[in-house]
Amino acid sequence: MPASIRYQIFDVLRGIAIVLMVYYHFSWDLNHFGLVRYDFYHDPWWLHLRTLIVSLFLGLVGVSLVLAASGGIDWRRWWRRLGALVFFALAITLVTWVQNAERVVVFGILHFIAFASVAGLVFLRGYWTVLAAGVAMLAAGNLWSHPIFDRPALHWLGLMTHKPVTEDYVPVLPWMGVVLLGMFLGRSLERAPRLRTLATRRSERLPARALALAGRHSLLIYVTHQPVLYGLFAALLALRR
Repeated sequence: MPASIRYQIFDVLRGIAIVLMVYYHFSWDLNHFGLVRYDFYHDPWWLHLRTLIVSLFLGLVGVSLVLAASGGIDWRRWWRRLGALVFFALAITLVTWVQNAERVVVFGILHFIAFASVAGLVFLRGYWTVLAAGVAMLAAGNLWSHPIFDRPALHWLGLMTHKPVTEDYVPVLPWMGVVLLGMFLGRSLERAPRLRTLATRRSERLPARALALAGRHSLLIYVTHQPVLYGLFAALLALRR
């Protein structure tokens, strides 16, 4: 499959995830500044919305890994993106530690995507084994836990008996399973010409083009939107005093 093919549908789905994420963080900021009262830690709406957002992002990480490797991996580009992910992940850890050391983000979504970008290379040539491994990781991460994984040094793996105190936590299990299912979908596109034809259809309608544009710049939007929103809220509330 030619590596130059751009699948608008995946850019659009990534754009939808971006829109949902901005909405989620906008609502979080409203709550943080005392303008509304939402329970992000227990309300099923917010819990399920977060799960949907993370699932979209990580499933698309898996698809993108396969599509990017279909014509041979551009290692310079791969290293550049990995470096950006690691840099921003460490920046988020530092900023959240300064803001509130008790809820510091140690292994959030960017940390995980950096990990999955490396670990996913092991599964590039598989097909049914990728599906089986993905289902197994999802099942293990959701159905099994053990106190040994409650140790801070093992939090990143998942399988804890309780969620750690942090604002963003995306452990290897079960989330690597979502990435592998995305990789399975990507490999299915390689094997099924009809499915590939459907996936390559493009829409010139403005909503689709706008979402696809956001999807192509998802990392930039991810790392800039919350500082902008937070700063605007802080400035507006300062002006009201």
